[in-house]
Amino acid sequence: MQNKLGEFIRAHRERTTPVSVGLPAGGRRRTPGLRREELAQLCDVSPTWLTWLEQGREVAPSGKLLARIAEVLQLSAAERTYLFSLAERLEPQHDDEAADASEPLGEIVAAIDGPAYILDRQWDALAWNEHAAALFGGWLDVEEAEPAQPNLLRFMFRNPAARGLIIGWEDRARRLVAEFRADIGKHASDPSLAALIAELSQGSEEFRALWTSHDVVHREGGLRRFLHPRAGELGFNQITLHLARRHDLKLVMLLPA
Repeated sequence: MQNKLGEFIRAHRERTTPVSVGLPAGGRRRTPGLRREELAQLCDVSPTWLTWLEQGREVAPSGKLLARIAEVLQLSAAERTYLFSLAERLEPQHDDEAADASEPLGEIVAAIDGPAYILDRQWDALAWNEHAAALFGGWLDVEEAEPAQPNLLRFMFRNPAARGLIIGWEDRARRLVAEFRADIGKHASDPSLAALIAELSQGSEEFRALWTSHDVVHREGGLRRFLHPRAGELGFNQITLHLARRHDLKLVMLLPA
């Protein structure tokens, strides 16, 4: 079995100079990089444990430890993402750290010729185009001026307009809650998400029943049908993509069916 994680850590350890992490450069070294003992000390683990990790033995680094290794080895954003991918771990606070790599969200949705919007992990809409505002009456066209970001689940379960707009509301509501559970994963206990779930559970019997069922499905595309009060019955094919530098953000596009 290949030890890609250990090989990756070792390669970057050996190319990280002691001076770059605040250690003296003196003494004879077989390589110009960090010794295993030095990396272990900087990451607050034992040299034996780090040796096992590099050798591919049965150790399980936590997300917090991987984040510390990435920090000490001064990994780039792409290298850091690759490190966590090799370890099959979710990166703690990665989305917050990536927030400064701001995407031109408004420009992204404005360039799409059809309803399009961007959701964060809480399913707040961060950006949307005029086509989406025209389609989703009571959500994107009304709440844009509100202090809070317009939230898809609040619209779905708390706004009567959703039931008239979305054809097959019951099936779509069931699927949305299952997709939301899968989407937030281990982050469900985060304060903002926990507050949203509590609010919806208290204010909507349907949401509470669906949430307690613990159904999980991947967010998928497919035909979405609407009964618009002015345009009549409409059909779109939904496509959902994650942004490359912000994996917590989703671009949702509705293309003509």
